[in-house]
Amino acid sequence: MGKFTAEQISELNNSLKTPDQVLKWTMENLHPKVALASSFGAEDMVLIDMLMKINDKARIFTLDTGRLNQETYNVMDEIKDKYNANIEVMFPDTREVEEMVRVNGMNLFYKSAENRKLCCGIRKVHPLNKMLTTLDGWITGLRSDQTENRSNTARLEIDEQHNSMIKVSPIIDWRWEQVWDYIKSNDIPYNKLHDQGYPSIGCEPCTRAIKPGEDLRAGRWWWERTSDKECGLHMDHGSN
Repeated sequence: MGKFTAEQISELNNSLKTPDQVLKWTMENLHPKVALASSFGAEDMVLIDMLMKINDKARIFTLDTGRLNQETYNVMDEIKDKYNANIEVMFPDTREVEEMVRVNGMNLFYKSAENRKLCCGIRKVHPLNKMLTTLDGWITGLRSDQTENRSNTARLEIDEQHNSMIKVSPIIDWRWEQVWDYIKSNDIPYNKLHDQGYPSIGCEPCTRAIKPGEDLRAGRWWWERTSDKECGLHMDHGSN
């Protein structure tokens, strides 16, 4: 599959109006060199269900950082059983993790933002980049109201950070309530941490439940005082 031009992507964004249309186009034009990057949060559950209805051989991959909650592993198995899905699990490089922990300690991320980004880089960004080098496109569960960095994301984009591949965000314009309406009406498995006040779920040491009135991502890296929290997977600069 050749590279798409900015004009082609713009035309597609104008013509593909629903998540279903976006995913059908993606599967018809990029499969099997496209995969959903899933952390098994609520948005990803929606996309997995949509994808499996379009093509039950659609590819799903996840990043097992080694620090996930048991509830996340549980829902991974539920998805595998329900859809007979082949989930491709990516792990961080053992030597990188060993060196990082030896030098900085097991819970280095609490000590500074630089340490936290180092840990995210080794446990998440590097395995992601390794997978993306094998693909022509990737699908994400991003929504525009999650962070400021995501507010201008389009359904289809040319991902300049990853060799100009296609980045697909089918539910970018959905609200949190729409996600849950879809999950409930389609009887989709979901991470039970959502029932405990976790709207956004990452690594166990770095995620907490949110309090009433807090931002949906307030529980991510809760000790950091910043409103635009990212791990590096979806940044618009060369920090990856």
